[in-house]
Amino acid sequence: MTRVATIPMQTTLASALSRSQQSLANSQMQLATGKKATDYAGLGLDAVRTLSARSMLAQQQTYQTVASTVSTTLSLYDANLNQIDSSLTDLRSQLMSALGTGDSPGLQSIVEGAFSDVRASLNATSAGVPLFAGSQTADSPFLPETLSDTVGLDAADAFANDDVHQTARMGDGVDVEYGITASDVGTNLIPAFRTLAEAGPFGETLTEDQKTAIRTALDQLDTGLSGVRNVNAANGRRQNQVESLTSRASAREDLLTEVIGNVEDADLGQVAIDISQRQTVLEASYSVFAQLSSMSLANYLS
Repeated sequence: MTRVATIPMQTTLASALSRSQQSLANSQMQLATGKKATDYAGLGLDAVRTLSARSMLAQQQTYQTVASTVSTTLSLYDANLNQIDSSLTDLRSQLMSALGTGDSPGLQSIVEGAFSDVRASLNATSAGVPLFAGSQTADSPFLPETLSDTVGLDAADAFANDDVHQTARMGDGVDVEYGITASDVGTNLIPAFRTLAEAGPFGETLTEDQKTAIRTALDQLDTGLSGVRNVNAANGRRQNQVESLTSRASAREDLLTEVIGNVEDADLGQVAIDISQRQTVLEASYSVFAQLSSMSLANYLS
């Protein structure tokens, strides 16, 4: 039998079937992956846009990671500085009380306890690295081990840290210096502890010389406390700055993620509609192709 359909017609229909199958396969791939294309080439001219957005997104994510680390460090600074403030405030109160009454039972241990608190805070570590050491992190930055070590001690000799303050980039062109060293905090505290160490040990009652020394120490302690609070206030301002920069980076990350999604992500609702339509078209094409392939002159001969 000689078929009515010509070879060119069959070839044209087969090509159309192939295109329909490819379109359906593409839609099914989009449904499975949620993406418009499996590679950047499939995005066409939008590939340049999404690559640029991804680069900027990675940068903003890096800023947020750095900011998170810095924020943790600033919180540790805050905790240790508040501990120093609390200990010295209590010490000041105890010294004032002893000076007022002339009685000083337990005062020696109170002074030594305050010194130990200051030492522990200034030698605090994070992941084994001293917080207040600057770049000299091999050793603890606050050197005197006991109150008696401050006798005759010059304040400059009490610290092993350097003057390097940590800096981190947390935004485009924004570098934040946030490091605090032990000498930043404790330089003005050493004279007070030295005065108290040289006046001690304190017994049950104070001598006139000890009262004079305590008055001097109180003035020195006020100067030291003021310095501690100034450092902590500056640390608080940095915390606010880092929080602001983190929020800015987060907002930019959300924006860039939306830009990338608009380019790369498939509209799954539309994809479902496309699949349904393309399946219908493909099934109809199969039916037409089958009917055309089976036709011959015999169908028209009586």
